[in-house]
Amino acid sequence: MRLNTIKPAAGSKRNRLRVGRGASAGQGKTCGRGVKGQRARKGGYHKVGFEGGQMPLQRRLPKVGFRSAMKASRAELTLSDLMRVSGAEVTLPKLIEANLVPENTKLVKIILSGSVSKPFTIKDKVITATKGAKSAVESAGGRFET
Repeated sequence: MRLNTIKPAAGSKRNRLRVGRGASAGQGKTCGRGVKGQRARKGGYHKVGFEGGQMPLQRRLPKVGFRSAMKASRAELTLSDLMRVSGAEVTLPKLIEANLVPENTKLVKIILSGSVSKPFTIKDKVITATKGAKSAVESAGGRFET
């Protein structure tokens, strides 16, 4: 088999209908559009979702959900993630550098998930922690400086 010999199966490709070419062509006069009306006209059709003036379904249904704009500037950090920070000091720029939080982050919260084995000094006021995470960091010899 060669690429220049490949052809579609017999009967699978039909010639396009040439409408408006007389009565004997089968699609003459009205060209299969019926008689008069909006759908018979050139460019005459309604927009998607139009229900003849009735309130369309997408407008009858209630709005659902909410996407917080603040979500993009907030980040959560686990104790396990904290172990991936190089050095003993933890600041927002260091977290961004370690790819632990996105670049546009404004506030970070450390949550109790995993464990901490080395002491950390959290020096940034934008980094907060849950009670459990704070006690875990302090029990490992770390501290929070705001």
